[in-house]
Amino acid sequence: MEMQVMETSKTKLGVDHPSTLRSMANLASTLWKQGRWDDAEKLDVQVMETRKTKLGMDHPDTLTGMNNLAFTWKGSGKEIEAVRLMEECIQL
Repeated sequence: MEMQVMETSKTKLGVDHPSTLRSMANLASTLWKQGRWDDAEKLDVQVMETRKTKLGMDHPDTLTGMNNLAFTWKGSGKEIEAVRLMEECIQL
């Protein structure tokens, strides 16, 4: 269901629309809970990068995306990358 919502949002609203990005983040969270780290990471990176470009580095939604990616990295064993990203969040 979440995949359908995300794909419909991309088609109707565009890939960089806030609602589309929220749908993508929700799907990434679901994938994270299922232990599908690679799939979650791909979406988390896309959401974070788009938000950085559209909203700026210090926007709360961008910081949330960075946090989500850090937790995905931690869950998949990429702890060094996760810590670095969280440190970047704190500095902003």
